[in-house]
Amino acid sequence: MAEHLFELKASWPGGRNSEGFIETGNLKTKVSIPPEMDGPGIGTNPDEMLLGAAATCYLITLAAMIERADLPLKEMSLASDGKVDVTNGVITYKKIIHKPFVRLTSKASNEDYSKLEKLINKAEKSCMISRALQGNVEIELEPTIE
Repeated sequence: MAEHLFELKASWPGGRNSEGFIETGNLKTKVSIPPEMDGPGIGTNPDEMLLGAAATCYLITLAAMIERADLPLKEMSLASDGKVDVTNGVITYKKIIHKPFVRLTSKASNEDYSKLEKLINKAEKSCMISRALQGNVEIELEPTIE
């Protein structure tokens, strides 16, 4: 069994509406509470980082699966939405909606498209971040395939 350790350093100078800083690997950025939650909106925030982690994990997992299946990929991209609920002062990350766009080349067969549809769903279940969120945050897919 292999284990990987990821480390993050964070600094926070004061109260709720302060501006902090995080550093991990190639990511070095300011952080604060987003303006939607009455914060200063400086740098990024935990909501965006969670969405970013889920989206990039899904996209990279899907790309690897498409490559292993030897599908004739022309292009792919992803848009993702994160939905956060605030009820009685309790903030809950409710749902992430991934909207992958995948275009195969003109060489693609009907069988290739069938495989692709399966991989789009399988990638969400195989992604490490999706598995970590399972049972806490609903993840939905709205794919566009050409």
